[in-house]
Amino acid sequence: MSDSPFVINVTAETFQQQVIDASFKQPVLVDFWAEWCNPCQMLVPVLTKLAEEYQGAFILAKVNTDEQQELAAQAGVRSLPTVKLIVNGQVVDEFMGALPESEVRKFLEPHLQGPTNEVLEAAQQAFDAGRDEEGLEILNKALAEDPDNATLKVNIARIAAGRGDHDSAQALLDSLPPEDRDRDEVRELQAQIKLAKSLADIGDPRELQQRIEQNPDDLDALLKMSHYMTAQGEYEAAMELLLQIMKKDRSFGDDAGRKGLLDLFELLGADHPLTKTWRRKMFSLLH
Repeated sequence: MSDSPFVINVTAETFQQQVIDASFKQPVLVDFWAEWCNPCQMLVPVLTKLAEEYQGAFILAKVNTDEQQELAAQAGVRSLPTVKLIVNGQVVDEFMGALPESEVRKFLEPHLQGPTNEVLEAAQQAFDAGRDEEGLEILNKALAEDPDNATLKVNIARIAAGRGDHDSAQALLDSLPPEDRDRDEVRELQAQIKLAKSLADIGDPRELQQRIEQNPDDLDALLKMSHYMTAQGEYEAAMELLLQIMKKDRSFGDDAGRKGLLDLFELLGADHPLTKTWRRKMFSLLH
C-alpha cells in the first residue's frame, strides 16, 4: 500500500470524517476494491500514480469491500472496481471497471481546481475571444514559472496541436521525461500530431482512388488513402489499407503499413475493439 499522504484507507468508522467532511476541502476519489479482483489490481497503480501527480488536488480513499461490506452496500456498489468522486459531500461522478490512465484523467480533470486548470482556462478564453497573443503570453508565463509541470506541458501541447502548431506541440512532448512520455494521453496526442502532419501531402482523395483502381499495387496511394480514411474517422477502412501494404511489401516506407497500424492503435487506445481485432490480424500476418 502507498505511503503517500494523498492515498488513505477508509473504514465505515472513518468514512464521514475522511471522505464526506474532507470533500468540502478538496475532491475525494473513493475506490471500492478487493484483493481477489483482477481489474481492481490493474486500476490501483493508475489511481495511486495520479494521486501522487496531482499532489493533493484530490484525495484517493480506498475501501476494501471484503472488510467493509456494509459500507459498500450503503454506497450502492454492485461490481468491482467501483470508483466514486465526492465533492462537497455529494457523489458528482463515478465509473466502474479498470479504465486506462487517459480515461481516468478525463474523468477527473473537470472536477479538479488548481493553478494548472486556471491557467489553461484563462488561455482558452483568450483564444476563443480572438486574443491569441494574450493566450500565448498566459501559457508561456505559466510554463516559465513551472517548467517541470508535465500536466501543464501536455495540455499546452494539446492546445497548440488544436491550433495547428504541430511543431510546438511536438517540441513540448519531446521535452517530457521518459516516464511522462509513456502516459496514455501523451501517446494518443503523439499519434494525432503524426496523423495531422501526414494529411498535409495527401492531395485529392478522388485522384488517390483513381490511382488505386488503375494500380492496386500503388502503395503510396494506399498509404495516403489510409491517412484520409483516418481523418474521416473510417478507422477500419484505414486499417484494411495498411494491412494490404504490409502484405504487399514490408519494406515500403520503412514498413509503413505496420507503423501506420501501430499509430492507429495508439490513437484509438489499447482497449478499443478495433485495436484488439486488428492487432490480432497484424500479429497473425507477422507470425
